Amino acid sequence: MKKIINPWKGFEGYNCFGCSPDNEAGVKMEFYEDEDDIVSIWKPRSEFQGWFNTLHGGIQAVLLDEICGWVVFRKLQTAGMTSKMETRYRKAVCTKDSHVVLRARIKEIKRNLVLIAAELYNKDGELCTEATCTYFTFPQEKAREEMFFKSCDVEPEELLPLI
Repeated sequence: MKKIINPWKGFEGYNCFGCSPDNEAGVKMEFYEDEDDIVSIWKPRSEFQGWFNTLHGGIQAVLLDEICGWVVFRKLQTAGMTSKMETRYRKAVCTKDSHVVLRARIKEIKRNLVLIAAELYNKDGELCTEATCTYFTFPQEKAREEMFFKSCDVEPEELLPLI
């Protein structure tokens, strides 16, 4: 897996709850490319719990929605917004786990609508949550013109072993 460079890092006003490394309240996700998949390895924290030691379902939805957005950024080289998200919670996620793994990929493209499948696995590789996001995507020219999009690339030397 190759780490994806966050093109907004250090950009004034960039405070995304999902992926800004400088948002103290945020989840600070990082992303990797593994063939057709975008991957994130994330450490659950107690401040994101719902029930005792259980990752809040809303935070799980944030993680899944964010990784779907990065599929659009990296694979389609444009920006977009979630127009629909269907989420299925299968198994509780423990906030004491060392990490969770999220994976997402394009399922289908219909003009400017993109269906993206995403999953969240616990540290033992068990499927805990899955989502299908429908993304409305902007034409590349509009995304660049409106500053919604800066091209993201991978770091050529940084490889991460599969977990």
